[in-house]
Amino acid sequence: MSPSSAVPYASPVEPVTVVGVGADGWAGLTGPAREALRAAEVIFGGRRQLELLPPSDCAGERVVWPSPLRPAVPRLLAEHAGRRIAVLASGDPYFYGIGRTLAEVAPHLPLRVLPHPSSVTLACARLGWALEECEVVSVVGRPLARIAAALHPGRRLLVLSAGAHTPGEVAALLRERGFGPSRMRVLEQLGGPHERACAGTADDWPHPPGDPLNLVAVECAPSPDGLRLGAVPGLPDAAYEHDGQLTKRYVRAATLAALAPAPGELLWDVGGGAGSIAVEWLRTHPACAALTVERNPERAARISRNADRLGVPSLRVVTGTAPGALAGLPTPDAVFVGGGLTAPGLLDACWAALPEGGRLVANTVTLESEALLVEWYRRCGGELVRLSVAHGVPVGGFTGWRQAMPVTQWAVRKGAGPEVGGDA
Repeated sequence: MSPSSAVPYASPVEPVTVVGVGADGWAGLTGPAREALRAAEVIFGGRRQLELLPPSDCAGERVVWPSPLRPAVPRLLAEHAGRRIAVLASGDPYFYGIGRTLAEVAPHLPLRVLPHPSSVTLACARLGWALEECEVVSVVGRPLARIAAALHPGRRLLVLSAGAHTPGEVAALLRERGFGPSRMRVLEQLGGPHERACAGTADDWPHPPGDPLNLVAVECAPSPDGLRLGAVPGLPDAAYEHDGQLTKRYVRAATLAALAPAPGELLWDVGGGAGSIAVEWLRTHPACAALTVERNPERAARISRNADRLGVPSLRVVTGTAPGALAGLPTPDAVFVGGGLTAPGLLDACWAALPEGGRLVANTVTLESEALLVEWYRRCGGELVRLSVAHGVPVGGFTGWRQAMPVTQWAVRKGAGPEVGGDA
């Protein structure tokens, strides 16, 4: 739920106090945090968090958050309006916590936030790691496959666990993605009296499920024969499962450069094939979003598998034929058309869907589609280029060039006006 669609609620007399609490419970709270909880007439929190508070000190009514949480928040706040309210959070309320939820579903709610060190801060203190050099991935209510996008040699990951089985699942994912030699350390009940740690490698992870309150630290180390996946567009073609309908590596890199993804932007990948353009758009930044439209159900299923394997399970796959399948989709910031250009009305629908400043990139290898792109180029401007790639191959005892089919690419920004060669 976005702030603009938040449910109204009765404004409280005074700010709601959000108190971060760690595994050490009441003993680890600051004086102001304790005073806020003592004074609260109602305290919201998870069952585990509420059980950390001593009844003798915190006499307020205790309300366990229901599931799903977000739809219930405005109603519960309205029911208790006028009372002194405290909300418990795990560690830092604004780090994958209830603080963000409150800000989004009740944007006008006045908050007083008293944070506690997050589990990530405590983990770095135990490990001797610099927090700014670590990548944090949460799998709490999120797909485990997200970890794959963060796997690079030498990187340090901190995985926020969903429960006791998460460390074993992380070890299995690392093995499957070619990072079996990675060292793993599981830190349980960080900051509490029952804190403990265990270690091993993903290849031979020896530990059974332990405490559900844990964090997994990973030092990424690839297998010697693993496929190297870089941090920029242009992954090896072998990274994808495909049936030949794949935008090849070097053309893909040029296409992503023309699309120019930025954090928070949404891409339409029309005629997804293997989904490589959408996958690599998403890999550029965690805040990017993408959907792909593919008419072939087998290819659509393959796109989902590629997205999971390459760490971007958020890719939305729409099975249907464009332009009809485009109706009702969220407004894109950029559109890529990789197939079906000559379908009646396809480019018109994509162009109409783009807001002012949005970008469109289309690739083709056929003369018929090229003629269509030339026509649009003359009307709308942009940039028209031909991409040609040749690979060295054996020719007898020598080496020669084998030319791939040249790709014509049209890239344009809506509202920029005709550029080179335009006569609109």
